[in-house]
Amino acid sequence: MSRRAPLPEALVLWQRDAMNAPPRIARRTSVCPHDCPSTCSLEVEVLDERTIGRVHGDPRQSYTAGVICAKVARYAERIHHPDRLTHPMIRTGAKGTRSFRRATWEEALDLVGEHFLAAEAAHGPQTVWPYYYAGTMGLVMRDGIHRLRHAKRYSGMFSSFCTNMAWTGYIAGTGRLAGPDPREMAKSDCVVIWGTNAVHTQVNVMTHAIRARKERGAKIVVVDIYDNATMKQADVKLLLRPGTDGALACAVMHVLFRDGLADWDYLRRYTDCPDDLAAHLETRTPAWGEAITGIPAGEIEAFARLVGETKRTFFRLGYGFTRQRNGAVNMHAAASIAAVTGAWLHEGGGAFHNNGAIYHWDKSLIEGHDLRDPSVRVLDQSQIGRVLTGDAQALAHGPPVTALLIQNTNPVSVAPEQELVKQGFAREDLFTVVHEQFLTETAAYADVVLPATMFLEHDDLYQGGGHQHIQIGPKIVEAPGECRTNHEVIAEIAKRVGASHRGFSMTPREIIDETLSASGWGSLEALEREVFKDVQPPFEKAHYLDGFAYPDGKFRFRPDWTTVPAPNAGAMGPWTQMPSLPDHWAVTEDRTQAHPFRLATSPARNFLNSTFTETPTSTAREARPSVMIHPADAAANAIADGDWVALENERGRVLVTAKLFEGVRRGVLIAEGIWPNCAHPDGRGINTLTGADQVAPYGGAAFHDIRVAIAPATP
Repeated sequence: MSRRAPLPEALVLWQRDAMNAPPRIARRTSVCPHDCPSTCSLEVEVLDERTIGRVHGDPRQSYTAGVICAKVARYAERIHHPDRLTHPMIRTGAKGTRSFRRATWEEALDLVGEHFLAAEAAHGPQTVWPYYYAGTMGLVMRDGIHRLRHAKRYSGMFSSFCTNMAWTGYIAGTGRLAGPDPREMAKSDCVVIWGTNAVHTQVNVMTHAIRARKERGAKIVVVDIYDNATMKQADVKLLLRPGTDGALACAVMHVLFRDGLADWDYLRRYTDCPDDLAAHLETRTPAWGEAITGIPAGEIEAFARLVGETKRTFFRLGYGFTRQRNGAVNMHAAASIAAVTGAWLHEGGGAFHNNGAIYHWDKSLIEGHDLRDPSVRVLDQSQIGRVLTGDAQALAHGPPVTALLIQNTNPVSVAPEQELVKQGFAREDLFTVVHEQFLTETAAYADVVLPATMFLEHDDLYQGGGHQHIQIGPKIVEAPGECRTNHEVIAEIAKRVGASHRGFSMTPREIIDETLSASGWGSLEALEREVFKDVQPPFEKAHYLDGFAYPDGKFRFRPDWTTVPAPNAGAMGPWTQMPSLPDHWAVTEDRTQAHPFRLATSPARNFLNSTFTETPTSTAREARPSVMIHPADAAANAIADGDWVALENERGRVLVTAKLFEGVRRGVLIAEGIWPNCAHPDGRGINTLTGADQVAPYGGAAFHDIRVAIAPATP
């Protein structure tokens, strides 16, 4: 019998801490704020009013169950980092050179107000673009920037980095962004972890999957594009080519129909066109699937039989496999398997992606919805390079962006088309203010840099994307130096630019309390007593046994892509070419003779986007920017392990080191993590190679869908 890989590091740390936690150190409850579906409940060692010790998982929360990732466990390394920003700064040298002088808050904020008002006078309010993302997932500190946006009629921002293809594809079938209780993974007989490296990105999935294996003998199946840390925990590994998940799903469903494993009673009652689907799939055989995915037909057959014969199969569908130009179609196809088998009928069965729809937030106060003007243009976050370099279409044929306010994101590292992004940020006529925790590569281009608090230094409200809990993250330590919260900065800028809204004069706790009440979730006082509010819908609702969220109650095998999920958003990309039924949609970035490899920029274990790249332990464990390449491909290109290589396409060139790895298919390259640009010898990071074209049907960035050439290089 072959030996499985050791348990994930986070689980080992949790077991050790549970046995050895020192009782003499006071612990305070908190919530991890980072861009991760787990939103882990925490217990933080508080050493004094400004100092924390180790961070632990809170075992009382039923989903995260005391398990957290190793990088958050050592958060003291980040919050007490000597390079944290602690006072405002004003630029003195060329943009990007990190030349600043210290300033007072009054001087810095007055300068911001002066430039924003001047920009508005010259070009109108839409010349100012408040730009943010998920550096914190706290609802007040992340989303309060919209209140300023709406109050001043500044340009809107279309969030397109992460979720668009995944959410669209899932909702296309179910009609709603919600699914079975993710704790049911522990009650499954088969857990399919599809397109997410959970050991790196949401370790709590592994907690419940491993429990199902230990207690029920459940099989863990992992579907992914390389033999990553999650796949090493699997009983069944399905290693496919990037962007071919739809073909795998269709070949599996072909077998289910062919071999009598489809639940026709369920299909007749709960789905829209099962006969059409069965007929459509007659030619999508395992041999057809093998030719597209690279997975041997026998393995596809075996996987289909496993899920067809195992009614309690839980499909845990991730984000990674949707970051392709056919990502929405792939998600919809994978989710459709559970409808063909009728897995939704069973506890421990069904298809889960995200629970966003269960919270029904009223965020009017947080975001200032009462002031929103729908006529104001909305600019695509992923196309910031095009926006800042004057692309008329990206600017919605409106005025140039001449002023930026940036919170909670680092576009000079994480946005696609980095060469354009840098050109845009280097404009002397662009005034940029960045509110940050570290002097990121985006902050280096700023005219004004303001120091920001971290999550333990302010109050905020959180929801779980990968589970079903509402939680409060209270302020438990004082911030260093002169750091201020996002809410404070937004309110101070509002004063200087003449923006008025009652939310600007409220405290975060007052906003949280009113938001909870308006959303039907009680009061802040009650939530603080409860610590975790479990809002999981009843079984029948979560499993759609009362009908899917369409007027006829049917799961959609044939979705109307023009109305899913937001009929007023406007279809984007080549949406008219989308297949009407689950299929392989060959619209990914084609390999060419000049660019014969497919590159995916997968998450690193010790980084989270561009966060944690500043902490010594994380950078030491990741070592240096590298790319995984199959040994046969390396030999064919005269590349040895550890060599510097150039990855190149029409968007640019990036230098990394080669890591020979048999756990990737021929023709596929994997670059884990977003290293700072300065970590690469030529100052160009991996997103230099990523495109910003809008993905059908509702936009998004295809971060894992990149064609490149690879060749030896000298740094």
